[in-house]
Amino acid sequence: MIASEWMKLRSLRSNLYLLACSVAAVLACAGIAFMIGRGFDDQTMEERMTFPGNGDGVGNGIAVAYFVFGVLGALAITSEYRTGMIRTSLAAVPRRSMFLLAKAPGLAVVALVAGQALAFAMHAAAMAVLGDRAGQVLRDGVTLGTPLSEPGVLASVIVAGLSMAAVALIGLGVGAAVRSTPGALVVMTVIIVVLPTAARTLPMPLRAQAGSFMIESLPLQIAGVGGGVLPPAVAAGLLVAYVVAALTAGAMVISPGRGRVRALAIGAAMTVLVSAAPAAVAGPPGAGPSAAAWADCADENLHKEMRCASIKVPVDWAEPAGRQIELTVGLLPATGAQRRTGTVFAIPGGPGGSGVADLSRSAGSFAELRDRFDVVSVEPRNTVDKGVLPYDCLITGPWITRPDTREEYAELGRRNRAAAERCRAADPEFFDHLDSASVARDMEAIRVALGEEKLSFIATSYGGVPGIAYSRLFPGRVRAMVFDGSVSPYLDRVRGRLPHEESFTRFAAWCAASTTCALHGEDVGEVWRALVARADRVPVPVKGEPPRAAYSGFDFQVAAAPSIVSPGPDPEFPRWVELADAIKRAAGGDASGFADYVRRSTKSPKVPAFTGMNMTHCLDGLGFRDYEEYQEMRREGERLLPNLAGNELWHPLACVGWPAPATNRSAPLPAGELPPYLGVGSLTDFDGSADIVRRVPGSAAVQRQGYGHGLYKSGDSCVIAHVNRYLISLRLPAPGTVCG
Repeated sequence: MIASEWMKLRSLRSNLYLLACSVAAVLACAGIAFMIGRGFDDQTMEERMTFPGNGDGVGNGIAVAYFVFGVLGALAITSEYRTGMIRTSLAAVPRRSMFLLAKAPGLAVVALVAGQALAFAMHAAAMAVLGDRAGQVLRDGVTLGTPLSEPGVLASVIVAGLSMAAVALIGLGVGAAVRSTPGALVVMTVIIVVLPTAARTLPMPLRAQAGSFMIESLPLQIAGVGGGVLPPAVAAGLLVAYVVAALTAGAMVISPGRGRVRALAIGAAMTVLVSAAPAAVAGPPGAGPSAAAWADCADENLHKEMRCASIKVPVDWAEPAGRQIELTVGLLPATGAQRRTGTVFAIPGGPGGSGVADLSRSAGSFAELRDRFDVVSVEPRNTVDKGVLPYDCLITGPWITRPDTREEYAELGRRNRAAAERCRAADPEFFDHLDSASVARDMEAIRVALGEEKLSFIATSYGGVPGIAYSRLFPGRVRAMVFDGSVSPYLDRVRGRLPHEESFTRFAAWCAASTTCALHGEDVGEVWRALVARADRVPVPVKGEPPRAAYSGFDFQVAAAPSIVSPGPDPEFPRWVELADAIKRAAGGDASGFADYVRRSTKSPKVPAFTGMNMTHCLDGLGFRDYEEYQEMRREGERLLPNLAGNELWHPLACVGWPAPATNRSAPLPAGELPPYLGVGSLTDFDGSADIVRRVPGSAAVQRQGYGHGLYKSGDSCVIAHVNRYLISLRLPAPGTVCG
């Protein structure tokens, strides 16, 4: 019976014509790829990062291919109705459902072979047209075109070919059910064109959910590379269920009496089995495992989509049953556009800032990532406005001086201790447990509350220190980790400031070239070094401030550093403009220019050593072991940092005399237990991130050839593209990759 049906299939000349028409699918892929390429070329670099990708290219012509194969399947039986041969066939095969099923093997073989050839031809055509553009990484973490070497792409192309065979069998069932070629064409048009188009008109997330059930979306989902919210097993089961349902419908129509009931019962049972079983194993699509009690956030200023929850953790993790504190966790939920991959934990910098508020402000940077991930952050235990310790005390601190003698070093320690004790007195136990290792243990408690087996992380700035601590303490719970402009406790403190010196050189070059610089036409380096040396001998007064507010050379170096490394938007560089003016005024005997912009951010004429930062820095071992180590670093800084020596001393000097011992000194990473990491950073903060990730085999780093800090949260599209690609597919950029 199968052999005779195979002969019928071969004898239909229309089948050859149809298969020849499938070349239209290849042309569609090439044509759309051409239009995408032309549109891409017309965009600015920033616009290109948000350009819609072409994927594997097969999707552009898949509707045409499906229509061809659907009609091929329908003609396998409607042609017999048209010629009247159906009477002879049914007379020869009394079990009519078997007659229908006998057509399936031959049809499937033809469709499988032709479908695979067509799918690979469609992919090749799209990639050939895109050319070198295909490798451009986009903000959503994919490239403009995806070659077969990309994870899952070969599988998606193969599955696309297989799905054409499935559509042919669906066409066979539809043809048997409607008994006419025109009717089958209408039904296949509805299935392949009308329903997907209607799904695309729905609002999110309903659009993504409905679209996931369309046949055209199933190949990518089966291959596990996107396309919808369904897990691969569910998508595969659904495709098979569609085939079974169509063949069941056809068998019911052509079967008389009891045969219809039997066909319906068998088909319904098989449909339920192949679709429900994978769904039961995979769980509900898009559902997260979180057991946290999410609710509206109390702070109305937070992002409208943010949800909040509270979690209790011990003050002292050495006594987990002891006193508890409550942490607020913020969640930006996955949008449901793609199948949920997991949770990304955004570790805030500072230390002292709220990760929840930070995540709310930077929500736009996570838009593409949220297609696949929930994103969470926390108000860490060391958030300065947490309310446990007096806020006004934490946001102030002593002015740090650079001691020249052992006695001055001891006096600095007494001042630091007195300032710290004023804050510590409110809650000594809590104050002594604000180290980054405790923050990392809090993060692990959040992971447990979320119900996630592993977390992915983006650690920004000082967030790198708790990120490192988490990596040391819980290496098996890390799926992926990004360090963005992160502080490395392993990096030599003096050599870690060399990028700041390089930035000073660029500042001087800008002054030489720009008439907006108040020092234009002068040797900026000479002017600056002379000012610093003179101020170290005789401090420069600040008009309207008491004598103790006068600036030493050390004060100038500390105050200038933020503007040196973060000049503002290119090419105006407004902070460099302001800095040059402040230097000129200071060289004339008035340090008010420095005091003015320091006061804007600190409410102090000179930069204070914030107790709210030091309470974590010092517990993390940032301070000097003794006076000798201080002197050694000072000499090294003066040798290597001719313009900004002293900046490497400022934070450690703030820990001299600290009332609590360091509890989280740096220790090696368990590199063999960790997945490859990704580091990103700008010209001035890249070295820290790169230093961390180079300690983990297989890791990579990307440098932005420009300024900025916390590039991902700042919305840098190139950095976002590489980070998203890594977090989504665990694909790292090639060595030497830069963002121009």
